[in-house]
Amino acid sequence: MIAFVSGPVAALAPTTAVIEVGGVGMLVQCTPATLAGLRIGEEARIATSLVVREDSLTLYGFADDDERQTFELLQTASGVGPRLAQAMIAVHAPDTLRVAVATGDEKTLTAVPGIGKKGAQKLLLELKDRLGEPLGTHIGRQGVAAAPASWSDQLHSALIGLGYATREADEAVALVAPQAEAAIEAGEAPAVPRLLRAALQSLNRTR
Repeated sequence: MIAFVSGPVAALAPTTAVIEVGGVGMLVQCTPATLAGLRIGEEARIATSLVVREDSLTLYGFADDDERQTFELLQTASGVGPRLAQAMIAVHAPDTLRVAVATGDEKTLTAVPGIGKKGAQKLLLELKDRLGEPLGTHIGRQGVAAAPASWSDQLHSALIGLGYATREADEAVALVAPQAEAAIEAGEAPAVPRLLRAALQSLNRTR
């Protein structure tokens, strides 16, 4: 298992980063929040989890070991593959998920794209004794999990991380805001990776 990769950031894309390790470029699937903390040419250390399939080897990257361990534990639930587990980490911090499971909070889980009411109920049952107790790193004074960064903050940070100027990032966020608002009105959490793709398309058209 590859527990982490460390080296200069060679390239960034909407959902991936390439980290140079010993002269080899390692392609890592990352959440927008993780990508937002990376800069091309700068040194980075990313916690990773290698997912092996018959026809592929995919490396998933995270901001820290807690995110990686939570990603792996989430996949012990039936029906949860690496993509859904990563989506859960992208929307909620590990402690937010622990609190949701501990308190039976369906709404927090259904905020993740791809998880409906029945799926959330099933996950609450299966994960109850697997995620462990909240560590307190993302817990507020009242003992409630702190809300994750808003979709606009995540998107803005990801665009800055990809090298766009603050003004360009502001304009792109404004352009995709109607899509995010439509998702919220429908009772869903805005899908930041999808919004990021739309934002990049708009930026490419204006350049």
